[in-house]
Amino acid sequence: MFNMMKTAILMAAITALFGVVGAAMGGKTGMLAALGFALVSNFFAYWFSDKMVLRMYNAQEVDETTAPQFYGMVRELAQRADLPMPKVYLIDEQAPNAFATGRNPEHAAVAATTGILRVLSASELRGVMAHELAHVKHRDILISTISATMAGAISAVANFAMLFGGRDNGGRPANPIAGILLAILAPLAGALIQMAISRAREFEADRGGAEICGDPAALASALDKIHRYAQGIPLETTERHPETAQMMIMNPLSGGGLRGLFSTHPATEERVARLMAMAGRPF
Repeated sequence: MFNMMKTAILMAAITALFGVVGAAMGGKTGMLAALGFALVSNFFAYWFSDKMVLRMYNAQEVDETTAPQFYGMVRELAQRADLPMPKVYLIDEQAPNAFATGRNPEHAAVAATTGILRVLSASELRGVMAHELAHVKHRDILISTISATMAGAISAVANFAMLFGGRDNGGRPANPIAGILLAILAPLAGALIQMAISRAREFEADRGGAEICGDPAALASALDKIHRYAQGIPLETTERHPETAQMMIMNPLSGGGLRGLFSTHPATEERVARLMAMAGRPF
């Protein structure tokens, strides 16, 4: 229930942002048009954002015939978590990472890169997929997927506002400074919304994943290994669509600057320390 409330608040906040952008572009008419666009976007985000994200990553669905060991692992973990069997996808990327998506546990999907299957041991991979199923169990996946989809839309509308905003009689931008600020602040607001919903969620998914797989130390080892590998192997799709970074088990974005400010994951060292404490081992 709490996550459904957060999702409603997020969608309302995004709708308000669209209204602000629309008002800056075209006054009352622009605001009404933007609000209408926001309502349509919210509808499509709720029903189709998971499919959009999976298509963005060119994720391929697998089953017990095409990926028997991986599919069987997810099925066993889903049974342990008392969850319906999600759809299972593989992404042909060297960077090790994984995410979950969907609008509820009955319509969920988990995806992993081929890189993570190569890098991790079987027990570590179980920990990662248990983490993703914990997101499903906690109903994090809807708000995560919607925020990724809508943040991209906010950025696009803000850039449109800067390029095609109001003009004076001479054809010049009516308020070029306002347009530039709008193009910066609207994506910033979208990123801050994502940041606000993501950090505590990762700690909870780590804890829930450790309980599902029964091996906190294996998940801790997986996080440490993914962190070290991810620093040298960029996840190309996420670099092109940074709004989807918050969906991943580990932040895959390279570089610092503004991207560092938008980090949606807690420090890996703290996540590992908490998991090792669960395992009763020093870190």
